[in-house]
Amino acid sequence: MTFKPRTLSVAPMIDWTDRHCRRFHRAISQHTWVYTEMITTGALVFGDRKRFLAFNEEEHPVAFQVGGSDPDHLGQCAKWIEQAGYDELNLNVGCPSERVQKGSFGACLMAEPDLVADCVKAMRDNCQLEVTVKHRIGLDYDETENMLYDFVGKVSEAGCQTFIVHARNAVLKGLSPKENRDIPPLRYEVVKRLKQHFPSLQFILNGGITTIEEIQAHLQWADGCMIGREAYSNPWLLARFDEIIAEKEGFELGNTAEQAKTRFDVIDELRSYAHQQLSQGESIRNITKSWLGLFHGQAGGRLYRQVLSDSTLLKANNWQVVEDALAKMAKHASPMQ
Repeated sequence: MTFKPRTLSVAPMIDWTDRHCRRFHRAISQHTWVYTEMITTGALVFGDRKRFLAFNEEEHPVAFQVGGSDPDHLGQCAKWIEQAGYDELNLNVGCPSERVQKGSFGACLMAEPDLVADCVKAMRDNCQLEVTVKHRIGLDYDETENMLYDFVGKVSEAGCQTFIVHARNAVLKGLSPKENRDIPPLRYEVVKRLKQHFPSLQFILNGGITTIEEIQAHLQWADGCMIGREAYSNPWLLARFDEIIAEKEGFELGNTAEQAKTRFDVIDELRSYAHQQLSQGESIRNITKSWLGLFHGQAGGRLYRQVLSDSTLLKANNWQVVEDALAKMAKHASPMQ
C-alpha cells in the first residue's frame, strides 16, 4: 500500500495509543499516521507476541514503536513486525523513565549513538520497512548541541532517514516521565537548526503542539508535526488534519462526506467496531476511554464525559452507556458537531 507522507501523526503514548484509540483516530482522519504504544523487545521475544502485534486493518497507515537496545533482538522483532503488516518501524530513544533506563533503552541511548546505529542497521537488515527513530534534543541540563548532531549523524549513516524529535531535553534523574513532558523547556529552534544542518534528512517535530495555527507555522520548515497529549484531550483537532496534509502534499480530498463528518458520525462509524470488540470479551471502558475528549469545548461535553466515565454505568459493559452519553450531549449539540 502507498500512503501519504508523515506530514501529521499522533505520538506513541503508553496507556493511550492502543488499538482502540488508533481505530478512533482513524475514524476522524484518513491520512494521519498513528503509532502504537512503545512495546519492548522483551515483550515480543518472551511475551504474548500475538497480542502485542495485533491491530485493526482500518488503522493503516500505522507504525510500530519498539523499545530495546539489543541489535539481535531488534532484528528478530523487525521480522515479526513486518510480517504482522505494519507500515513503519520506530525505535524509541526518547522515553526518560527510570524503569526504561534500567533496561538500557529509551532516552539514555542518546549517549550511545554507535549502539543505536547498530540497532537501526540490524532492523533494516531484517525487514523492508522504513526504520525511524524518535528521540529528544539532549540529556539532562546540557543545552549544547554536539551530542545531538553526533547522534543524528551516526544514526543516519546506518540508514535512518527520518527522525522524530521531541524538542525538549530528557532529564534522566530527578524528574518523572510526566515532569519530563513539561519542565524541560521546549526549544524548537534546535530542531530547526538540525534540519538546516541535515537538509537531506526528514525531521518530524514533536512536543507541546496543541493548535492548528502552531501546526501550520511549524510546517513552514519542518517535514511534519507529531501531536501528543492534545490528541486524546481534544481529539477533534484531527478533523482538520486531512485538509492540512492535502494542502501540503498537493492532492485533493476526494470524499466530501468524509470532510463533512461530525463528531456524532464518528461515534456512529465506531458502533459496529465496538459491538464486535464487546462480543470478543473486551470492556466498554477500554474501547471508549479515548473517546472522552471528543466533545471537548462543546456545550454538553462535560455531561457526555461524566456519563462515559461513570464506573457504575460502565460495569454493565455494553453499548448503552455510549447511547446515554450521546443523549446527554444531543440536548445541547448543534447539527455541525
